[in-house]
Amino acid sequence: MTVSEAPAIVVEDVRKAERTDHVVGAVQRQGALAVLVIVVLISLMAFPGFRSFDNAATILVAAAPPMLIALGMTFVIITGGIDLSVGSLYVLGGVLAAWASQYGILAAFALPLAVCGAIGVANGLLIAYTRMAPFIVTLAALLGARGLMRAISAEGSETYLVRDGALRRLGNGSLFDIGYQVWLVAALVALGMIVLARTRFGASVYAVGGSEDAAALMGVPVRRTKVWVYVLSGLLAGVAGAINAAKLGSGVTVLGTGMELDAIAAVVIGGTLLTGGAGTIAGTVAGVLLLGVIQNLINQVGNVNSNWQQVISGAFLALVVVAQTYLVRLRRVN
Repeated sequence: MTVSEAPAIVVEDVRKAERTDHVVGAVQRQGALAVLVIVVLISLMAFPGFRSFDNAATILVAAAPPMLIALGMTFVIITGGIDLSVGSLYVLGGVLAAWASQYGILAAFALPLAVCGAIGVANGLLIAYTRMAPFIVTLAALLGARGLMRAISAEGSETYLVRDGALRRLGNGSLFDIGYQVWLVAALVALGMIVLARTRFGASVYAVGGSEDAAALMGVPVRRTKVWVYVLSGLLAGVAGAINAAKLGSGVTVLGTGMELDAIAAVVIGGTLLTGGAGTIAGTVAGVLLLGVIQNLINQVGNVNSNWQQVISGAFLALVVVAQTYLVRLRRVN
């Protein structure tokens, strides 16, 4: 090799590394969407009942509350945190919404937003200003929110009915044969995409997850950003509980157990790194829908216990985490 050939070889190696990095990044971001498309296509061919519009609408309605919880969890995980309290906030929000529905639909949303948002504030302040581990703080909030729900509902024995007609219509009405709650969730997801991708706050979320020290040196309000992502997570969990209460017509007290794990699974399957700094809401949407389609397929089969959905979700999560670890290492090598 001559001296004149060396720069050309170096340039080619750089280009090859850039192409590899681009492909690996695309796989990491869009993998869940690709798997979702494949699963849907196979299901359309294998299960006649899966092809109906009503079945698609059923999947979307069932995915609406988990989608909101996963939306908030996406912001949290991108910052490198975790929120284990969302399952308890979800059921607490439903109970509060049902109780407050006697005063109208605005009260039915305002009360869970206020209470769940306040718990989110507490989580964020403790994590951001005392530097306590998010796992410990939100685990305590999980237990506290569940205890508050049981206190309100007389140890879970009292179920409050949704008394506001407008709230019931939100839960059971439809537009173009798709439930109102699906349209509401779609609007919030679209807003979340804009906030994360197009605003200074969204840039701060990514910066904090990438490196807190570097973010602070760039002037990013690290502590304030951390507080706000936990507030957002709490608010969205409260809204999810409210729309679920509207759908069921009551504040059911036995829901939400393990829902935080489902949300984490959907977010990670959607390509968001548990280490923070990378992820998209579009990926989270694909992750939630993928888990919803899997659950629907289990119901289509009929003779498979629904508990296998948890087994399949866990297997997907394990595979995705392993794949993400490999992809991150591959990008670092290149």
